[in-house]
Amino acid sequence: MPRPTRCRRIAQLPTYRSFSPDEIEPSEEVILSIDEYEALRLLDGENLTQEECASRMNIARTTVTAIYDSARKKIADVIVNGKRLLIAGGCCEYEPVKVNQNIMDKRSSSMRIAVTYENGEIFQHFGHTEQFKLYDIEDGKIVGQQVIDTNGSGHGALAGFLNAVKADVLICGGIGMGAQMALSDAGIRLCAGVSGSADEAAKAFAAGKLEFGTDANCNCHDHHHDDDCGHDHCGEHHSEDHHCRCH
Repeated sequence: MPRPTRCRRIAQLPTYRSFSPDEIEPSEEVILSIDEYEALRLLDGENLTQEECASRMNIARTTVTAIYDSARKKIADVIVNGKRLLIAGGCCEYEPVKVNQNIMDKRSSSMRIAVTYENGEIFQHFGHTEQFKLYDIEDGKIVGQQVIDTNGSGHGALAGFLNAVKADVLICGGIGMGAQMALSDAGIRLCAGVSGSADEAAKAFAAGKLEFGTDANCNCHDHHHDDDCGHDHCGEHHSEDHHCRCH
């Protein structure tokens, strides 16, 4: 049997997830994985040696070499042949985010949802939220709740923050595509385009009746890309491994 792929430790998720040439509409796209992005960021962005990069990513130096070579070939293909670059996927584990507050214990039988929160309502701009309200759900009922501060985390770090507080699901208003992809990479399910009372949304989710609409666009200036979330119902428990995300 082949050896299982060792997850690569990622310290910083990309803020910008897609790049395209201005002159043409690309007919092809190239997928740069998150671990390939991280190797480029550490080696070329921070000027680390391959040994230092290997230590940061918790992998062998030879693996760093292979990842870096693959990333450079993909970047060359994009630039030379006018293709779209999309950063997504990979076999990654995310460096824990330090949470400077006490978080309620989560039981193994609970599903934890986080709601962007301000004065009892669902805050409508994910990247600027200063608080989340956490709800633990068991058997269709809310069994615990807590308001927590985001510690000043910007949109690029909020997915890691939610991962650190063991959130399974995010309910929010507007959210950009980059943040949506970061949540997906972290294994956090998204219910976007929701407004009104945070408590009522949590109750609806627990009952499997939460509707999330088509308007999930976030027009904040710090998102380069917007998207719609579609229309669906949330409430089913999907078990995910929040630590190693291999795509």
